[in-house]
Formats: sequence, structure tokens, C-alpha cells
Amino acid sequence: MLVNNLIILRSGIVLVFGIGVSLLFAGVQYTRARKLMIVIFFTLILFTQIFCWQMFGLQNTMKLYPFITHLPVIAFLVLCFKRPLLVSISSVLTAYLCCQIPRWFGSVASSISGNRFADYITYLIAMGFVYYFLKRYVAHSVVQLVERSTRSCLLFGAVPLLYYLFDYTTTIYTHLLYSGAREAVQFSPSVICIFYLLFVLLYYNESQKQAKTQRERDIFASQFEQARLELDTMRQMQNNTMIYRHDMRHHLSLIGGFAADGDLQKIKEYLASTKAAIDSLTPIRYCENETVNLILSSFESKAKKMQVILHTNVKLPEELDVNDNELCALLSNALENAITAAALVDDKKLRKVYIHAIINGGKLVISIENAYVGKIDLEGDLPKSNRKEAGHGYGIKSIVSIVDRNGGLYSFETEGGVFILRLLLPLGKGT
Repeated sequence: MLVNNLIILRSGIVLVFGIGVSLLFAGVQYTRARKLMIVIFFTLILFTQIFCWQMFGLQNTMKLYPFITHLPVIAFLVLCFKRPLLVSISSVLTAYLCCQIPRWFGSVASSISGNRFADYITYLIAMGFVYYFLKRYVAHSVVQLVERSTRSCLLFGAVPLLYYLFDYTTTIYTHLLYSGAREAVQFSPSVICIFYLLFVLLYYNESQKQAKTQRERDIFASQFEQARLELDTMRQMQNNTMIYRHDMRHHLSLIGGFAADGDLQKIKEYLASTKAAIDSLTPIRYCENETVNLILSSFESKAKKMQVILHTNVKLPEELDVNDNELCALLSNALENAITAAALVDDKKLRKVYIHAIINGGKLVISIENAYVGKIDLEGDLPKSNRKEAGHGYGIKSIVSIVDRNGGLYSFETEGGVFILRLLLPLGKGT
């Protein structure tokens, strides 16, 4: 009678442990209503186990365990807590695997003491410590891993699944493991070795991908910050121009003094220097939009220095519902690439860049064309850079990232020695 009671108590605690760990690994958040659901579900499963034990015996109940316990727990996670099926399966299988740790401690205690009750007591105590350890140190990492991707979830659940199949095949449905069969004994270390090597390989590949992604993210952030600084510099230039206009009366007064003295040469020199200073600060007005004017003015100066002619046909309103920093990064990267490519053309007459920008149907439409030399290879839909300088090629990726983030479209084409970039950006998504 005492043994039977201990078995029932052990089964109940094991069930609590298994369901609890499954909920932890599935990332279930507890609420008062959910706790009540869990208690009801636990009670139903426990009574089902006791009923099967009374009707079919302990051995047959163990064989039925996947159908009366594990599958219902998976269904419970999916239906009641809306957890993904693959995550639910991995969580239940891993919880089953974790049950083996306290079982081993119980077996060791029983073997050392020679007392069967030591197995039960140690098993229950170890189960409490294991649950505490899993909840405090492991569960959060597991949830992050299984929710990262299907591949990560499959990798995480592979070993628990194989162990589950191996344990039921060799200890529940047969006694192959306890018979000392060589193939059964060698199975576990073989699986551990295989999955250890696979884990090392996959972990290395995943680390490389994450490192590459981080590098690209850092470069994008740097480009974005550079665009913001350039925009601030352009605005400062515009402010300086306003200051010059405000101080115009002082310039006129000084010129009047030179005129009164009849010093025509000083007047010419002063006018020339003042005009040059104002021209260097004043952005050319291409359209009604201040930000676009500042950007185009800056890049027209860069184009002249590189002996490239920048042709503009821009008709944009004063207000654009596009983030200024994103617009600056978008145009700056596109124009930088176009001007740099055009400057490499030997024939100076062909060193031209054309930019068209309009609003059409509530969308910002931009087209940039430039001459180029050499061959442009495509990697997927994107042009592949053949230059080896650090950070080169990320301008295109930055453009694509901004367009994708705003739900737009892009295309890269070549036609008769001309590279054509087309961008379509829906308005109303700027922040």
C-alpha cells in the first residue's frame, strides 16, 4: 500500500514537473485564468493516468503515456496558449529529457544506500532543484532560441526527440537497453557525438552570419549618422547665407565708402570676394523642398570638383512626408555612387548624371542615370561591387534597406553604357 501511494505521489510530482518545464520552455506567461486552466488540465491528466493504471496496470500505462500525457500537453500548449506546434513539441520533448536528471540521482542514491525508498526521496528532491535551475538560468535562453527560427527550433528539439524515441523503444516497449545489447548501449554516445559536431558547425555558421549582420548594421548606422551630419552642415550653410543677407546693408555701406573715395578697383575686389563667399554658401534652388535643395546643391559642388555634370529635373513640393534623415541617406548614397562611377569615364563629355524626381499618385518617384565603365554584375536583384575598399558596396544596401523599411520599390538596370536606378517611395510613412 505504501509503495502504491509513493508511486502515485511520484507520478503526480513528475507530471507537475513535466508540465511546468514544458510551459517554461514554450514561453507561456502566467495569468490568474491561465493558472486555473493549468490546474484543471493537470487534474484531468493525473486522473487519466490513475484510471489507466487501475485498468491496465503500470507497464501498460507507461506504454500509453505518450498518448495520455505527452500528446495532450502538446495540444494544450497549442490550443489554449496559442504556441506554435513545433515549439510545443520541442518543449514537451525537452521536458521529458530533463526528467532523466533527477531519475539518475535517484538511481545513484538507491544504488549507494541499497534502499528503494532512497530512490523516491532523492528523485523528488532533485526534481525541485532541477526545476529551480531550469526556471532561473535556462528557460529564457531556450525560449529565445526556439522562437528565433524554425531551423533553431528543429536543432534544439532534435536531441530530445531522438532520446525520446530511443528511451521508449529500448526501455518501455522493449527491454533492449537493459539486456545489454551492444547496439543499444552504443546508440547514446554516437548520437551525442553526431549532434555535438553538427552543433559546432551550425553554431559557427550562425555566429558568422550574426557577425556579418552586425557589421552591416554598424556601417548603415554610420552612413545614416553621416547623412544627418551632412544635412546639418547644409542647413548651417543656409543659415550663414541668411546672415550674409542680413548684413548686406553693411556691405553696401562699405562699397558706398569706396565709391565716395573714387576707388573703383577696391569696389571690384570687394564685390568679387563677397560674391564668391555668398555663392559658396547659397544652395541652388532646384525645387520647393529645402532638404532636397540642400542635398542637390552639395552634390553639384562635388560633381564639379570631379568634372562631372549633374543634370537635375526635380519637381517636389515644400513638404514631403518622408523622414529627412532617410531622404538624405537615400539621395546621398545614390548620387555618391552615380557621380563616382561617372567620374571614371574617360570621355569627359560622357561624364554626366541625370536625376529626376516627382510626386506621382501619392508616391515619391526618383530616377538617377549615370554613365559607367567596365561591367556591372548583379547579385540577385542588386548590383555587385567589384571594388575592394572597406565599406564599399554598402550604399546600395543602405538604399534598399530604407526603401524596404518604407514599403517602396527599387530597380537597378543597365542600358547602353548607362546605369539606371529607379526608386518608388510611398508617402505617409515618414516619421
